[in-house]
Amino acid sequence: MIWWLLMTLIVQPEQQEQSFIIEVEDNPHEIAEEMETYYPRVEILHIYDTIFNGIAIKADNRTLKKLKNRGLFKQSYPVQKYQALETKETINQSVPFLLPENLPYTGDGVKVGVIDTGIDYTHPDLRKSYKGGYDLVDFDQDPMETTEEQGIPTLHGTHVAGIIAANGEMKGVAPEAELYGYRALGPGGTGTSVQVMAAIEQAVEDKMDIINLSLGNTINGPDWPTSIAVNRATEQGVTVVIANGNTGPDPWTVGSPATADSVIAVGASTPQIEHPYLYDRFLEKKIELWPMQGAPPWALERDLRIAHEDRAKDKLPMDSILIVDRGKQPFTKLAIEAEKRGAKALLIANNEEESFQGAIEAEISIPVAGISKETGEWLKNAHGSYLEIKHEKIQDTVTDFSSRGPVTVNWAIKPEVVAPGASIMSTVPNGYQSLNGTSMAAPHVAGILALLKEAHPDWTPQQLKAALLTTADPLESFLPTEQGAGKVDIGEAINTDTLLYHSFVQLGKSGAILERSSHSMIVENIGDQPISYSFQQPKLSQDLRFHLPSSFTLQPGEKKEIEIEAILQAKQQAEPFLQGYLYLNDHPIPYLYVTEAADVPMAMGLEFYLEPFDGQYHYQLYMVEDAESVTVDLYDDKTFAFKETILQLNDQSKGVVEGSLKKDRIPAKGSYVANITVITTNGEKYQYQTPILIEDTLRQE
Repeated sequence: MIWWLLMTLIVQPEQQEQSFIIEVEDNPHEIAEEMETYYPRVEILHIYDTIFNGIAIKADNRTLKKLKNRGLFKQSYPVQKYQALETKETINQSVPFLLPENLPYTGDGVKVGVIDTGIDYTHPDLRKSYKGGYDLVDFDQDPMETTEEQGIPTLHGTHVAGIIAANGEMKGVAPEAELYGYRALGPGGTGTSVQVMAAIEQAVEDKMDIINLSLGNTINGPDWPTSIAVNRATEQGVTVVIANGNTGPDPWTVGSPATADSVIAVGASTPQIEHPYLYDRFLEKKIELWPMQGAPPWALERDLRIAHEDRAKDKLPMDSILIVDRGKQPFTKLAIEAEKRGAKALLIANNEEESFQGAIEAEISIPVAGISKETGEWLKNAHGSYLEIKHEKIQDTVTDFSSRGPVTVNWAIKPEVVAPGASIMSTVPNGYQSLNGTSMAAPHVAGILALLKEAHPDWTPQQLKAALLTTADPLESFLPTEQGAGKVDIGEAINTDTLLYHSFVQLGKSGAILERSSHSMIVENIGDQPISYSFQQPKLSQDLRFHLPSSFTLQPGEKKEIEIEAILQAKQQAEPFLQGYLYLNDHPIPYLYVTEAADVPMAMGLEFYLEPFDGQYHYQLYMVEDAESVTVDLYDDKTFAFKETILQLNDQSKGVVEGSLKKDRIPAKGSYVANITVITTNGEKYQYQTPILIEDTLRQE
């Protein structure tokens, strides 16, 4: 018998009771009974036996140490932290942007679980919809958001819940859906993998129709425990919607659990918004802006006079726009100083040849935006000129922050769809607030699925997912790894007469000069009339050619399995991905081939933590492929001087890698940059860096 303890690792006094979740290998009910018999000081809070085998317990450290000393549990994979991602802006166009007029569905009777930071169920716009839930942080039936008295207050789950089913002054996508809150993220919006998995299990036990997870981590792999857990939830008849992540626009940035096969991962698009830019009428020059999140909108009516920091006075003239060069000063401090000097707006010129995103983390009254290095240099020489503020309408674009696929190991396309996630107004404790992120896009899709479930109450998670993907609209100029099948279309999804299953043609990773790959999918006619199907022939390509099925007809209720074959002529591929869209009638079928040119991350997610029961530092990381060797070197986080090598592994298999450091390898207390070097089995070298904090040490000097 093996008991695995998973917990947030904080050293507490011996007699102080704490709540933990233990994952067990054998029958959790039998183990719980044994614990109650032999360890009466251990309180059994809950038993999990659906998504994973586990027990929630309350005990003091002394009792836990007795269990540890007797070998009744051992450390399993370390706890991965999950974070609710959020940023601020202003606008509220998302719900009417998605829903057609006179839609007769409201989500009535559909149960939607929100796994997040909790829900402020006292909010007047959520009282009608809220029906209950559970707190996996405090282990009670009160999933309220974290308050100031409990720690860093949260609002994320309430915002997500409002998008789904607000039913008051503000209306969500499905205002008559039944909302349930599952608080898996505590103070500051952070939580652990076991809390998330326990929340998924609780939602399944409570017979949710749909669950929404606007959370995630950085592990881009299909077999991380939370990815496995959400796949199991769909097997139990629950449709799972997950935010794709906010670390775009680079590829490989989608993280678990959005990497799971059976879920619907959602990227962020923009509803119709007015994007500001500056214009020099005399020179007819347009100046692109990257507005800072958290700052007021660019709504000034008067032209602004340019004042560059290099020659501007301490007290700026009236109606001045201050331009400063990006440096070591935080954006917030630059904004506060500009406001004090009388600036009406602030521009921060980048110090590198690329775009950048930023946020203001204090209350200010002036708009702030980033500009390119080139624009900053031009404005420096335009001292005294005036700039006009203009706006252009933008919609149907994938946001820069939206994480991209594909998934490592199985090379799957993610996200599946996109929905509005830029500047979304919704409920928060004591009011309303605008946030943006894929955290806001996912609940739009959860709400749409509630409408779809009301329209088709007998549909399975597979049918609901197929309906969304079959009827989505690909956004022009964006690729499958950025948007999946495209923007969701609830009107088309409700009324579709065709369902395509396994419609993402994921052709794998190329490793040969000439390679063939095939993909099977299922076409179902759910209408009441025969339908003829045919593929639109894609443009000819020397690199990738398709053999597509001939035209066919399906009778009402008939299904047909078809096979798509692809042939890759792998010369020296310049592009990392060969991707695009095939069309069966007017239904999009995304395809992806990963070439040898793809810069695949070989390792990720390095973490160190002190386990209080054995006094050892444990480590974990995720390996994408088998490796000949893995080396972790530490560098000073300020001078980048080499400190020491703390980990050397040989012949390492892919997947979750874990272990503990020997005492002579434990670094001194402090902050470091860890450089991870992976030598693959075919001799290729891969490196990545990540910050590491060692908060305590048992090292013997």
